[in-house]
Amino acid sequence: MAQRIGEFQVLGELGKGANSTILHIRRSADSKQYALKIVPISGPEDYKYLEQAEHEYRIAQKLNHRNLIKIYILEKVPKWLFFGVKEVRLLIEYVPGKTLDKQRILSFPKLVQVFEQVASGLAHMHRRDIYHADLKPGNIMLSRGGVVKIIDYGLAWTKDTHKNRIQGTPEYMAPEQVKERIVNEQTDIFNFGATMYRLCTWKNIPKVMDDEGQLLPQQIWERQLQPVRKANPACPQPLAELIEECLAYKPQQRPQSMTDVHERLQGLVELLVTDPADRLEASDWSQEPS
Repeated sequence: MAQRIGEFQVLGELGKGANSTILHIRRSADSKQYALKIVPISGPEDYKYLEQAEHEYRIAQKLNHRNLIKIYILEKVPKWLFFGVKEVRLLIEYVPGKTLDKQRILSFPKLVQVFEQVASGLAHMHRRDIYHADLKPGNIMLSRGGVVKIIDYGLAWTKDTHKNRIQGTPEYMAPEQVKERIVNEQTDIFNFGATMYRLCTWKNIPKVMDDEGQLLPQQIWERQLQPVRKANPACPQPLAELIEECLAYKPQQRPQSMTDVHERLQGLVELLVTDPADRLEASDWSQEPS
């Protein structure tokens, strides 16, 4: 790995996706640490990745919340002696921590604090008519200081967008994401419910579509969905009830807004976090899940 990329000193690699690499860097201009997402553009077939990076940057510029990852700069590196773009670089807020899919199992008082922060960030997005579309444990980071950050706006939708294709992660998608190919506040609420279910039970909800990509009928899917407290009897009843409401098959039966979900989680934090030892702290991100 190169020790420098332009004005950036490379400190290490944070992750690698199918079409990008994320580096841990220090910028010479301010000596601060950042994450640098590099997206190579090899030819016309990669222009979709350029468009996705531009989309992710545009979405981030509309957001300003402590629980949402910040993207500061988008840079297009030109090809030498040729027209076109060689690679795209996104300068992103550096978060020392781990995504929740790589996290140790947290106690329920600590989980509700994580969920409250996620709901706060999502409510901010929704007030700006932006929907994440791909909320899952792998897109939520817990920092060393106990601050939660929602990451990856690559699939985010703006209100009244129509893409006519299914987008999201199958284990977390809402029925209408499959059937109507839409994303909105209600689909984000379902994604969040599936995320909370996973983190409270360490089991996934049943997929709402079959192997052929067809939507499962409501009765069949509900029969396959194990109640939260059956999957994990230790889950507090009020939290289990909220998760199951978020996972209602029909969107009109879910909480009306993410603000409503956030307010209920605030109440659960007050109810369940009764001891200083229940507070999120640096040690909570330090172990892998069993």
